[in-house]
Amino acid sequence: QVQLVESGGGLVQAGGSLRLSCAASGSVFSLAAMGWYRQAPGKQRELVAAISISGSSTSYADSVKGRFTVSRDYAKNTVYLQMNSLKPADTAVYYCNAGRIDGYGYWGQGTQVTVSS
Repeated sequence: QVQLVESGGGLVQAGGSLRLSCAASGSVFSLAAMGWYRQAPGKQRELVAAISISGSSTSYADSVKGRFTVSRDYAKNTVYLQMNSLKPADTAVYYCNAGRIDGYGYWGQGTQVTVSS
């Protein structure tokens, strides 16, 4: 089992920045990648950014490229999502995800990000 604890959400004005953190504990040795998803009201959950456990590979949704950066602190088993130039369209609940080598995924509890115009 892997437990994920997220932090860092909040209310920010458009153009501002936030950094989300996701600390993993438990059987982290079984993980292949970690990432962030988001879900806005009335919309499907979508992948925002992902990073391999080694940190050597990252991927981003087109809508956040150039504005968001995903990174990993291996020693702390923590993944970060630095969000800059935030837009009202970025308003959503952000979920941390950890994917096992066999494809099974774990989810955090979610953290609200609200961007005001």
